[in-house]
Order: sequence, then C-alpha cells, then structure tokens
Amino acid sequence: MGFFDFMTEDIAIDLGTANTLIIHNDKVVIDSPSIVARDRVSGKIIAVGKEANMMQGKTHENIKTIRPLKDGVIADFDASEKMISMFIKSIPALKKRMFTPALRMVVCIPSGITEVEMRAVKESCERVNGKEVYLIHEPMAAAIGIGIDIMQPKGNMIVDIGGGTTEIAVIALGGIVCDKSVKIAGDVFTNDIVYYMRTQHNLFVGESTAEKIKIQIGAAIEDLETPPEDMSVQGRDLLTGKPKQVEVSYREIAKALDKSIQRIEDAVMETLSQTPPELAADIYNTGIYLAGGGSMLRGLDKRISQKTDLPVYIAEDPLRAVVRGTGMALKNLSKFKSILIK
Repeated sequence: MGFFDFMTEDIAIDLGTANTLIIHNDKVVIDSPSIVARDRVSGKIIAVGKEANMMQGKTHENIKTIRPLKDGVIADFDASEKMISMFIKSIPALKKRMFTPALRMVVCIPSGITEVEMRAVKESCERVNGKEVYLIHEPMAAAIGIGIDIMQPKGNMIVDIGGGTTEIAVIALGGIVCDKSVKIAGDVFTNDIVYYMRTQHNLFVGESTAEKIKIQIGAAIEDLETPPEDMSVQGRDLLTGKPKQVEVSYREIAKALDKSIQRIEDAVMETLSQTPPELAADIYNTGIYLAGGGSMLRGLDKRISQKTDLPVYIAEDPLRAVVRGTGMALKNLSKFKSILIK
C-alpha cells in the first residue's frame, strides 16, 4: 500500500441514458437522472441530476435541459463530462478532500458500442481525474450484479432493458458468446405513451408526465393478475388548447407499448437462434434474467416467458443490478481482469 494507493479512490459508474449511478466504498452514493441544465447565455451548467430533471419541459429560452447520453452512448461530450465531474464532486466522502483524488474507475458501456464511442467514455473519465479507467460491457456487469458466476462454462442469458438500449447477451466462461443491442428501451416506451395520448385522447403530455404514466400504470400485457388503479393524467387539449385531464388504464398503456415490446421479443428470439446448442441446453435449464428499469414493466416477464417458453426471472433490484456488478468487478479487479477493457 504505497502513498499513491492512499491517494487513489475507487469508483464504479453506470453511465446510463436515463440514470447515472455511482458506487464508492461498496455503497451507491449517486443515483440521479442523467440530465443537466445549461444557461444559454453564460454557457454554465446550473443544475444537474434531480434538480435539472425537475426543470425538464418547464424551461424558458435562456435555460436548456440536455440529456448528454443518447442510446447509451455519449451524444454531448462537454455536457457529459461536466455531469460526471459534478456527480463525482458531490460524493460525500470526496467532498471533504481538499483536492480531487486520483480515481480508479470501472465504467459500464453498451455491448454494441463502437471504438469511437468507447474512447469518448474513456476520455470523459480521464478528464475528471481518472488515472486508471476500465470499461465493462453492460450485460456482463448485469450478470455479475444478479449474482451469476460468469466464469463457469455454463450459459446464461441476460436481457438488460435500460433507458436508451436493450442489451441481450448470452454469457459463458467470462465472455459474451452472442449478443444483440437494440435501441428500444425506456425512452422509446415513454415516447410511445406521448404518441398514444396524442392520438387516442387528443391530449398533449410532456416527457416527464409520460414517464410517470409508465412507472405508475405501465404494463406489457392486457390482463394482469393484480392490475394498478387507473390514473388521472393532465396535459393540454390539442383541439381547444385548454389544460384538461383524462383517466387512463394500464390496458391502454399495454396497447401503446405493444409494438416496441414485440421488437424486444424479436431481438430475444434472434439471440436465442444464434446461441450454440450446448449453451441453448443450459439456458433451457437456467432461463432468462431480466435487469434494468424496463424489466419492471408489469407482466413483461410473463410475456417474454410465453414467447420463449423459458422461465424468466427479474433481478432483485433491477435498476441497480448493473452498477452493483460494476462495483463487484472493481472490487475483484484481479478476478475479472480478463473481462474488463483497458
């Protein structure tokens, strides 16, 4: 344990399209929406995370809310770097330090990411004082977080439905055997709901409202055993221009999301069809694991199970499975060295 080690802090980051989570000392210290608010005049970032999220859809022309990540990759380099930096600076244990310590980081990335996009993530991290930056593929991190021993010669299938992408992967022997990354996930679900409210109810709702609808009454099938109550939704009437309210049931949302969920099902089927037979035999016994916020859509597990004829399990804390796995990889760097990308 040299002086440098004392100066180095380890952090694990799940840089998501919708939420960014950071683990430091085995605790989730940051769990915030990946969004920043920028003052157009001075170019300064005025809010980040939850604060900026509350401003979304409510800004005047001098304030702009930006989501720096799109489809799981960095779309706005400057904003993402400032966001990461502000999140790291607000970690309670690092606040007390006089200067930012050198950081050893493990960051997770979508499996379908290009070299250039990978470099953008690395550079963003290096600029916030990341001395050693490792990357890990999201499905891999999710598998570790769920508690699967990924080094075994045994096949496991992970479906991680995040905000920007759905990552589907079959993992064995510490590697991804076949995978598919589709750009249909939480954000698309939200947009589906906005579109449905517009076309079916003549009601114009914002993204934040649609997101609330998704969380409160979102469903993947139209006959749930324990259905949620109908929800009152407020927005603007497209015909009269007046604010109005309508009642919406979970069945309607299931209809609104049907096509997008179908595309996720197709991607799962395609991945299964590319799986080598020995691993397919394993998956028949172990089933499919769901992680990510999208897996909390009511009845989605049942629907995927009906489509694939396989048992489907939802991770215990699906929103944090990926960051937990990233944290575990960081803790046992020597064990997981082979699966990390330097």
